[in-house]
Amino acid sequence: MTPPKPAEKALGLVLVLLTGGVILDEWGVPGLSVPLAVLTLLLVGLLWPGNRTGRRAFVVVGAVLTLLLAMTTPGWGAIVMRGFGASAFIAAFFAALASLRAVAQTSPGIGAAGTFLSRQPPGRRYLALTAGGHLFALVLNYGAIALLGSLSTAAAAKEPDAQIRQIRTRRMLLAIQRGFLSSLTWSPLGFAMVITTSLVPGASWASAMPYGLVSMVLFAGSGWALDTIFRPKVQNRPAYTRPEGNWWLLQPLFILLAVLGTLAFTLHELTGVRIVGIVTLVVPLIAFIWLVIQLRGIPDAAPLGERVQAYLFADLPNYRAELILLVMAGYIGTVGAPLLEPLVHGLGIDPAALPAGVVLVGFIWLMPLMGLLGANPILAVTLLAPLIPTPEQLGIAPAALVTAIVGGWAISGVLSPFTATVLLIANFGQVKALDVGFRWNLGFILCVGTLLSLWVLLLAWLA
Repeated sequence: MTPPKPAEKALGLVLVLLTGGVILDEWGVPGLSVPLAVLTLLLVGLLWPGNRTGRRAFVVVGAVLTLLLAMTTPGWGAIVMRGFGASAFIAAFFAALASLRAVAQTSPGIGAAGTFLSRQPPGRRYLALTAGGHLFALVLNYGAIALLGSLSTAAAAKEPDAQIRQIRTRRMLLAIQRGFLSSLTWSPLGFAMVITTSLVPGASWASAMPYGLVSMVLFAGSGWALDTIFRPKVQNRPAYTRPEGNWWLLQPLFILLAVLGTLAFTLHELTGVRIVGIVTLVVPLIAFIWLVIQLRGIPDAAPLGERVQAYLFADLPNYRAELILLVMAGYIGTVGAPLLEPLVHGLGIDPAALPAGVVLVGFIWLMPLMGLLGANPILAVTLLAPLIPTPEQLGIAPAALVTAIVGGWAISGVLSPFTATVLLIANFGQVKALDVGFRWNLGFILCVGTLLSLWVLLLAWLA
């Protein structure tokens, strides 16, 4: 292992301290807001040198908004501290999930499961990859698209007929993308549910999860239905080679998710700590235990300490670009919302006068629109959520509002050319990001957007 550079070592150590501080804060240890703010500032300073000008611009925008807030808003200091708290939590949650991804990516079992899914026969390939994209997203996050996308395009590349190869690649990639994004509607390991439940008063993952599962079925089911109805016709059907293995290869995924779910729910019931606080603690512990088991089964494996150091001082620093966007999106949204509120009222818009159904459907379509304008979903939610009335004022359950926001978040991930999902799919498909959002997915977006709009209107009516 190459010795880490001082800057990489410092970045890894700051993320470890920040994650530990956030965990302690979630578990009720007082007096951590100032240390977390200092660590967040230090983190941003360490992220600055390794990023491009476009990403550094987010830091400049955050600084400018802070100055404007200080000049115009009484009690601005408390708002800034909330912004630091949001950024610290996002960085810690990302680092925790990255630990599981780092171990999963080196697991032979995970690789074998991905290969099996990507080589399913045409009749069930779309469903298999949708389910795989969904399940792998819970463990690998964006690594699910990277893993399944690379396996699928490699499998499709073996097809000699250019037309069939192009059709197969597109269908496989869309199945992976839509399966991945369907997990955002309910998963406690996704930023969509984590951020949204923290912003909506009275919301919790447990109460929103059943509604999110319905959204997941609508999201994933729409993709499968459209793929089945509009399946391209080809003259020469390709020969099919049965994949090695069977569905039992998915066992490691189910075991992992069962262990994580059982631990999270048990600790939540025993302690009352938020699910996200428990997940931030439990996921790195599971990753460490999995790594120990994994290394025991590999002859001449690297020492455990070396693997841990590789994660802290190589893997985590490699996420500089993602981290600076996520951290600054949380901060900018938090400090920008109070500045945006008087502008909205100045335009004669009174969110408090809007019917609940309009607010819910508005989020379904406004989130993708803001994504088209380049707004990260975290930034969009943290800007918009404080501007609308509380669920109690709207006369709806908090879970209904959460369902609408995460539904719009998931659609934004299909449409916006600035999101990681669209960029990854475009890269694997060797097309432009705009083609993925509009040429490949426009019909799906209109279909699933309509279904989710009807779903949240039903929730508003039931309330």
